[in-house]
Amino acid sequence: DLELHLQRCQQLSVTVLTDHQDLSNTELKTITNSPAPQQYRIRAKLRTYKPQKLHQSVKLHCSKCNSLQEVPDRDAFDLILCDSVGTAPNPELQNTSWYESVTWTTQDQKKREIVIHFVKHDEMLQHPEDTLLMIEGGTLKEIWKLAKRFKCVIPVRSTEDDLELLDLSAPFLLQGNVKYYGCKQCSTPKPMKNLSSIAAEQQPSWEPTEIAQVLGIELLQYVFIMKFTLVDETGALNAYLFDY
Repeated sequence: DLELHLQRCQQLSVTVLTDHQDLSNTELKTITNSPAPQQYRIRAKLRTYKPQKLHQSVKLHCSKCNSLQEVPDRDAFDLILCDSVGTAPNPELQNTSWYESVTWTTQDQKKREIVIHFVKHDEMLQHPEDTLLMIEGGTLKEIWKLAKRFKCVIPVRSTEDDLELLDLSAPFLLQGNVKYYGCKQCSTPKPMKNLSSIAAEQQPSWEPTEIAQVLGIELLQYVFIMKFTLVDETGALNAYLFDY
C-alpha cells in the first residue's frame, strides 16, 4: 500500500533513493542551482507529499493541449443523465440499417422512456461481449448494469437529425468498469452515424481510441500524479511523479 509506505517514510529519519548507484550523493542545494536535465543520486528526508489521499492522485490528461482535470464524480454524471431524460427519443432515429432499437417505459412514477440501440454487423446482432450499444434515457444504475454485460455502452440523446453524445463532462463511452472521457477544448463531437464505418469493418473491435477518432473526440488519458518535498541539511526540493 503506497499510502502506508509513504507514511512510514515520513517517520524514518532518512530515506535513501537507490537509483543511480554509480553516482555519489549530491546535496539538494547543488541540484536546485544546476541546469536541467541531469541525473543525481540524493540522500534526503521526505518532508511532505501531496495529495494526502491516493485516489486524488488520479487525473485526466489531454496530450493535445496538455491540460489536466479532475475525474468527474458519480454525482456529476448522474446529473447529466437526469438532464438528458428531458429530451424525448426521436422515433425516426430508431431501427436504422446499422442498429436495432428496443424501447420500453419504466414502471415507476416517472414513466421514463428508455431506448437502447444495438449496433449490428452484417445486418446481424453480435454476441453481447462483442456488442456496442447506445442508450437514451437511462439512469447511472441502468447504464452500469448494461456495461457489465455488453462490450461498450455510449449514452446518447436524440436530435432532429441524429443521435448525439451527451455533455463531455460525462463519459462518452463505458467499457466494463472503465469510463472514457473526451477533452472539451480539443474535441469536435460528431453525430453517432459516424460509428457505422466501424460497424462495417470485417471484425469490429470497438476499441476506445478508434471510437473516439470517428466521433471527433480527443481522448483523455488517466494519469497518476504526486508531489514530494524532499529535504536535507542544504535545502528542499520538490519532486513530481507523473505516469500513465
